[in-house]
Amino acid sequence: MPLFDLPLERLRDYRPERDEPADFADFWARTLREARAFPADPVYTPYDLPLTGVEVFDVQFSGWGGDRINGWFIVPRGADGPLPCVMHYIGYSGGRGFPHDHLLWPNAGYAVFVVETRGQGGASVGSPGATPDPRGGASAQAPGMMTRGILDPDDYYYRRVFTDAVRAVDVAIDHPLVDGARVVASGGSQGGGIAQAVTGLRDDVAGALIDVPFLTHFRRALEITGRDPYQEVVRYLASLRGNADQVFRTLSYFDGLNFAARGNAPVLYSVALMDDVCPPSTVFAAYNHWQGSKEITVWPWNQHEGGGGFQREEQVRYLSKLFTS
Repeated sequence: MPLFDLPLERLRDYRPERDEPADFADFWARTLREARAFPADPVYTPYDLPLTGVEVFDVQFSGWGGDRINGWFIVPRGADGPLPCVMHYIGYSGGRGFPHDHLLWPNAGYAVFVVETRGQGGASVGSPGATPDPRGGASAQAPGMMTRGILDPDDYYYRRVFTDAVRAVDVAIDHPLVDGARVVASGGSQGGGIAQAVTGLRDDVAGALIDVPFLTHFRRALEITGRDPYQEVVRYLASLRGNADQVFRTLSYFDGLNFAARGNAPVLYSVALMDDVCPPSTVFAAYNHWQGSKEITVWPWNQHEGGGGFQREEQVRYLSKLFTS
């Protein structure tokens, strides 16, 4: 994949105007207030797997509408806390996978809380999921999750997903092994978009690790990339041609630019300059709107895989410095 977006020197200054609804803050305050009317009721079930260095718990808690959300909670074996905790949100179509997929952070001395994305993981052989989305949108939709309920912000799929993710932080903070002052939101692609939203919606997140984020700068992404999942929305609009204004109104409540503009925690972003799934300009747009201290790692020759294991090393070093400075 060749370079197709703006040159790097322009990307570093790319800070487009945001399309933020006047009631954006009220919408999310109401959403989270309604969600917190349901008790989280977390259940941690020890998972029978002979890993000598960690303890694994199969987690369930109540997210949006009281729906039960699954995840993993993994800590260094014998830890007596309180530990910093990395909240890990998952890429598009993936499930929580297996405990052995998530051993980096416990080996670095952290707790990790892996949060499943409702309705996903059924088409991913390598990372299966266990959390349904029992709600669904009332309107027509294209295959995939991107247009589910897209004609009404109250019904839109990502309202439920982002709310589940915020509620997961509520649950993690209350765990006796977690230091609530050192909780970090993390993820790549869709997970990066979710981490952006969580950090923008909470003022108690200590840091964020955001890789090649999806769900960001929707209009530009739809105009310049021919790749899914953004193309799900393009196919929808190509068929239901009169719905564009309402679609973009709904998406404005979920655009990563509007969450990034509220992000006050220290953040480490990453971007890949050949990424045609989440174009570099959409990543830099969010990064340049971020309000807190920030760093970005640029991978010039990579596509949507970004920095991969190299970026994981950058993240371990970043958090070590953040929590020891």
